[in-house]
Amino acid sequence: MDDTAKSGGFLEWVIPLAFIVAAGWAIWHFPAYMLDFIPYAQQSKFDQIAALHNVNDVTPDLAGLFGGYADIFDWTALIALPILGYFGVRSVRFAPMEFTEGRGIDKISMFIGRLTMMLIALMTLVMMYEVLLRYVFERPTLWANELTLWIAGFVFLTAGIYAMQQRCHIRIFLLYDVMPRWVQRLFDCLSTFFIALFAFFLVYGSYKQVFVNKLYKWETFGTAFDPPLPATIQPMVLIAVTLVAAQAVVNLVCDWNAEPKIHTAADDIDEDELARLRAAVGADGVGEMDVTRSAIQSDTARKN
Repeated sequence: MDDTAKSGGFLEWVIPLAFIVAAGWAIWHFPAYMLDFIPYAQQSKFDQIAALHNVNDVTPDLAGLFGGYADIFDWTALIALPILGYFGVRSVRFAPMEFTEGRGIDKISMFIGRLTMMLIALMTLVMMYEVLLRYVFERPTLWANELTLWIAGFVFLTAGIYAMQQRCHIRIFLLYDVMPRWVQRLFDCLSTFFIALFAFFLVYGSYKQVFVNKLYKWETFGTAFDPPLPATIQPMVLIAVTLVAAQAVVNLVCDWNAEPKIHTAADDIDEDELARLRAAVGADGVGEMDVTRSAIQSDTARKN
């Protein structure tokens, strides 16, 4: 898979950002979709969800389409999500330092990785904005802390999917490396089986608790900002674990005929970074970064 030539292109950042904006809008206005699509047997529960929607609706003056609660912006965000997801997956290009020997389906995990990177940047901006308002203008927000927690929850979950695809999750190779290849394949099958088994029982055991008691009731955080953390993060846990298990199966198939690899401490060395350091230091240590003894001593004396 040769998708490294155009890595870091403009679309690789614009499409994930647009996807996050559309997803954020759709999640915040999810009660409108619930009111339109979910039949509530109890009128009191319907009224509760409607009250939450009326409080949080960003565009309260717009009438819902088709006689419902979701307005034109809500429908636009909902329709845009699969479209942006499709083109986002198609636009992914593997960076030189990333694992590139995957299959086409790995691009889904790669796109999720790009979303995670963008979420980290957005979370940092939110924190910087809060620090600026709190300590410079003395006007702290009521939403920055909860929004940061909300984004961090999604980052924590989606990063695991990307880590599984990149084979950069924690693994202990002490016994694995000394075994013949057929035993290594057996280990791979067992680890993948237990990952899938864990995902199955987690989803099976908590499906009702998550989707009925949290999502269906649209449980919120109970603060001034009152974001729906329980109603969104808990379902995302099940979705993320399922995707991690699916990616583990894809990894098993992709790596089945791969040559055995001996893992050493050198695996953690970034060869590109070493090349840049060698170029800066020079062959004799007197390049742009002078690291000769005399230069270090004179620099130390100058500082003292």
